[in-house]
Amino acid sequence: MEKSRSISEVARELGVLDTTLGNWVRVYRQKHKGNESALDLPDRARLRELERENRELKQKLLFLEKVAAYFASGQR
Repeated sequence: MEKSRSISEVARELGVLDTTLGNWVRVYRQKHKGNESALDLPDRARLRELERENRELKQKLLFLEKVAAYFASGQR
């Protein structure tokens, strides 16, 4: 099951103030009230799969960045 993340957590990750992100979220929700439809079961499953894949790719990218930094520093 996908858990919600707090505005503060996401704001920290994005490097913006939580009040700024909170304002953006509030404005978005006001403008799009009633426009969002609930995901059906296949869409939810696909979303979870894409989120899992995204996490794995982020981990691989972080690893590759560390390896590249290691070799660039001449620590061979």
